[in-house]
Amino acid sequence: MTHPPIDRPRIEAAVLELLAAIGEDVGRPGLESTPRRVADAYAEFFSGLTVDAADLVAQATVPAESHQLGEVVIVRDISFRSVCEHHLLPFVGVAHVAYVPGETIVGLGALPRVVDAVASRPQLQERLGEEIADAVQAGARPDGVLVVLDASHGCVTTRGPRQTASTTVTLASRGVLSEPAARAEAVALIGASRA
Repeated sequence: MTHPPIDRPRIEAAVLELLAAIGEDVGRPGLESTPRRVADAYAEFFSGLTVDAADLVAQATVPAESHQLGEVVIVRDISFRSVCEHHLLPFVGVAHVAYVPGETIVGLGALPRVVDAVASRPQLQERLGEEIADAVQAGARPDGVLVVLDASHGCVTTRGPRQTASTTVTLASRGVLSEPAARAEAVALIGASRA
């Protein structure tokens, strides 16, 4: 996937036009740096467009030894933020990523990097989970993958229904973690309280 770099001057011009379109005085002092700030924010929010998430996983794999195979590995509570492609409003939450090692194991730090890279694109939560699962599957070829996302959406909390306490939960699974019993066990482990 190849995307051109962020076009900051074009973003800045678009922000000025948007401010003018809502009736704001684009020349007032408080808005002087707003176009630049928005361009900086968008460069960060959408930095994942130029990242190959499966490659992040592949670079962090090592051959598994026999005693490392067959058990589920879970990284819980990976904080993420993304931008909903429907309203360009943020959604924030936590990701839980589980995988069953195949012939390789993944460096645990790679999983939060993958979540961040895939979340740093215009997204839908449903697709976000699927893309994370696909990246882990393609990069490590595990026997199974499960991604659970729990997020609060700006388009639900700040506009329309304004349901400030609601969250959305989605699941994406591959391989052995698509089987109902294995998926239920992994979901239970994700939700298990810490002692």
